[in-house]
Amino acid sequence: MHKHLRRLEQVWLQPQIYLVTICTTQRRRLLATQTMAGEIVTALQDASERTGWRVGRYAVMPDHVHFFCSPVIEDAELSEFVGLWKRWTTRLAWGLGHEGRLWQPEFFDHLLRSDESYAEKQEYVAQNPVRAGLCETPEQWPYQGEMVALEM
Repeated sequence: MHKHLRRLEQVWLQPQIYLVTICTTQRRRLLATQTMAGEIVTALQDASERTGWRVGRYAVMPDHVHFFCSPVIEDAELSEFVGLWKRWTTRLAWGLGHEGRLWQPEFFDHLLRSDESYAEKQEYVAQNPVRAGLCETPEQWPYQGEMVALEM
C-alpha cells in the first residue's frame, strides 16, 4: 500500500502573481485599435482599484488580453476582478458600435511560482505580437505597458 502525500490546500507565496489571459468571443479581432485598447486599459485600472488588485504588465492583442496581477487585500477574488472588468469593457465596446458578447465566458489564469517563471511569462507576453507577425520587436507594439511594477 502506497502512502500519498497530501496536496497543499493553499500555497503561501508573498506576493501571489497571476498571469491572466482573456479571449474575445469567437476570437474576433477587434481589440487592437487606439480607442478600444485605451478603453480596455482604463477599465483595467478602474477595476483593479475597486476590487483590491494591482496590475503589472499587460498586452492587448487583436483577439485577447494578457495581464499580470497581484492581490492587494487578502480576500480579493480574481473572478470578481475579471468579471467586473469584462462587464465594463463589454459596455464600452457596445458604445463603440460592437454588438453581442465581447468576451468568452471563461478566462485563463496561471499562478506564478518563482522569479524565473515570472521572467519567462513576461517575455512570452512581450513576444506575443512579434510571434503573431504584428511587429518586429516587442517595443514596437503600441498596445502594451505596465501599470505598476510587480515583484515576487
